[in-house]
Amino acid sequence: MVRHAVALVLLWAGTAALLLSAVALVALPGRYLRLHALSPAAVLGAPLIALALAVDTGPGRAAVKLLVIGLLVTAGGTVTTMAVARATRHSETHR
Repeated sequence: MVRHAVALVLLWAGTAALLLSAVALVALPGRYLRLHALSPAAVLGAPLIALALAVDTGPGRAAVKLLVIGLLVTAGGTVTTMAVARATRHSETHR
């Protein structure tokens, strides 16, 4: 019962981070500000949801796989944001 409550709190926190990032993505002006809006989704939202699923699953191989997915999404999101920023800057300077 406690495990499900912890998983629910983590799930709500991850969902809130994703929703706030989506709202910020729509509301913020400018390309670079929008890139900053994506950061909480990659660093907080998806990993918290993966952690919530791992906690709800319980100990075992499935939980480890979910945690690895959360880590990969976190690392990949950060790298993707940097790559998009560099491509945006490159396209602006070569017009």
